[in-house]
Amino acid sequence: MASHSDASPNFAPLSDQAYHIEMPSLFSANEAVGIKQQVEDLCQRQPKVSQIILNFANTTFMDSSGIGALVRCHSLTQKQGITLLLTQVTPPVQMALSLTELDQVLTFWDGEDLSAGMPSPGGMVMAPATGSGMSRNDNLKIITHPSVHSKMKRLMDIVGALLGLGVTAVIFVPIAIAIKLEDGGPIFFGQVRCSWLGRRFRMWKFRSMLTNAEAIKHTVENKAQGALFKNPNDPRITRIGRFLRRTSLDEFPQFWNVLRGEMSLVGTRPPTPDEIEQYEILQWSRLDIKPGITGEWQVNGRSNVSNFEDVVKLDLKYQENWSLAYDVQLLIKTVLLLFNKNSGAY
Repeated sequence: MASHSDASPNFAPLSDQAYHIEMPSLFSANEAVGIKQQVEDLCQRQPKVSQIILNFANTTFMDSSGIGALVRCHSLTQKQGITLLLTQVTPPVQMALSLTELDQVLTFWDGEDLSAGMPSPGGMVMAPATGSGMSRNDNLKIITHPSVHSKMKRLMDIVGALLGLGVTAVIFVPIAIAIKLEDGGPIFFGQVRCSWLGRRFRMWKFRSMLTNAEAIKHTVENKAQGALFKNPNDPRITRIGRFLRRTSLDEFPQFWNVLRGEMSLVGTRPPTPDEIEQYEILQWSRLDIKPGITGEWQVNGRSNVSNFEDVVKLDLKYQENWSLAYDVQLLIKTVLLLFNKNSGAY
């Protein structure tokens, strides 16, 4: 994890309508909170401001908290009718924005006269090369957590995914028949979730809910607190679905996501896009690693953990304690829980 030692961001008015914010060298948790607050203050206290320019010339690192701050700043400025511009984007920042496809959403500025016309989203403007030798073509890696690029963890994921998919093939026929006999709907359910840094992917499960479950979600009361949706008596769950969830068999298609590298065997719970829209900046830190089929939340009574703050604490506990041995320990606990009839999700 990056240190949080940078000073608070510097800003200066370019005119009564445009403000310039010098971005920190390490754009992570504490700095991200400061940037978000800075932009929020400008939106609220400067009624004439029409442009806010974020200068990334000195930024050498950005993690998921930085991504979260940019997402929040983009939302804040859009609501106020203010143009948010990014300029002098360094290669590490460019890579993070590209990985999360934010480079297609945010607007970039080359430093020329704004009166000449507004730039369009997606036009990347690079910072000049620095003494560190960074260039646009360097093979850079974003290291938000050592687990992300661990070759041994990836090898364990591949082996585990292949074994898991083998089991999935065995149980597929009876589960498919049971699902089809109940309501004739699709066997699999795919839902967009967020992975490392907030990258979106489609996560797969055996379908355990009604075919129109997403459309009627608003009619179901949320019994959880914070950016989490849970209801122990969710009426959308089918009869076979309750069995699949109680035994965790609905999760087995996610081994395909693990094989593709979108998930890991062990990690954090993968959130939905509408959940991360509710995140506070520091809560984005849970996205510094890949989500997992299992993890601290799953082996510590997931059906009983209904407060999102508790979920975040468990996720950060995993990040702090991570090692390959710890992953193996959590996998063993997960297997043992599968044989406990009270351990499944609702």
